[in-house]
Amino acid sequence: MLTSEIIKQVRHIEIKTGKMVSEIFAGQYLSVFKGHGMEFAEVREYMPGDDIRSIDWNVTARLGKLFVKRFVEERELTVILACDISGSQHYGTQNRFKSETSAQISALFAFSALRNNDKVGLLLFSDKIELFIPPKKGKNHSLRLIRELLAHEPKSKGTDIGLCLDTLNKMLKRSAIVILISDFIGHKFERAFKLSAKKHDLIPIVVEDVFEREIPRVRALLEVEDGEQDRSYTLNLASDKLHADFEHLVKNKKQYLKRLFSVSKVDPIYINSEGDITGPIVKFFKAREKKFR
Repeated sequence: MLTSEIIKQVRHIEIKTGKMVSEIFAGQYLSVFKGHGMEFAEVREYMPGDDIRSIDWNVTARLGKLFVKRFVEERELTVILACDISGSQHYGTQNRFKSETSAQISALFAFSALRNNDKVGLLLFSDKIELFIPPKKGKNHSLRLIRELLAHEPKSKGTDIGLCLDTLNKMLKRSAIVILISDFIGHKFERAFKLSAKKHDLIPIVVEDVFEREIPRVRALLEVEDGEQDRSYTLNLASDKLHADFEHLVKNKKQYLKRLFSVSKVDPIYINSEGDITGPIVKFFKAREKKFR
């Protein structure tokens, strides 16, 4: 059952992201996400310069004049919001948890899809498939997705990005826009990621907290909890070894993702959970639109 707090959060996100979509995202969304084919529109009389391969010989024979088939881009799209809800998402050292940032990002894409009459669905995953809501149209459906994302209580704390993508690859019969929102703290998802990038328009959105990029160097002890392993640690923030090990981990993850995204030919979006989410998404839209030109 939805609590009044969840309802209040949904309403706040609806108002905030609805305004962003109206003012910023709707036109850019339309310009960078194309249909996945051509559909028949009508036949019209042949005009000089028309491709003879488009002549409709049945209509031509029946009417005694040359007619051609006209096709238009199949505009309707399917958008899938694939959201990581593992234990590490309930982490934030600044203004909000990563899970709250993911909800706002999801709302932006859901309401952009709504405005362009596209279908949108939701898959929530940890190291299990927690919830799947099939793609549909409509405002009430979009609001339901946001409610589920905010209210769902994960059954597990681990992360399995490969399982998420393998599941979508099996379930989706046609190409879709897959918005994969995660902190990408996981292993063994490279094969599934590459396959998804070939089959779908895969857009990885990497949500990170500032402390996951750099630990402050101060004389203090910090109690931290591993949200996915149920273990606690005491860190000496003045330790040179701690900083060296952490920088090594951050560098390896950054290089791994950069290489994977490059090989898979996908354009990622990096978002700081404590900062503005619109800037990086607008930058992505502009870069993608420029590439299409």
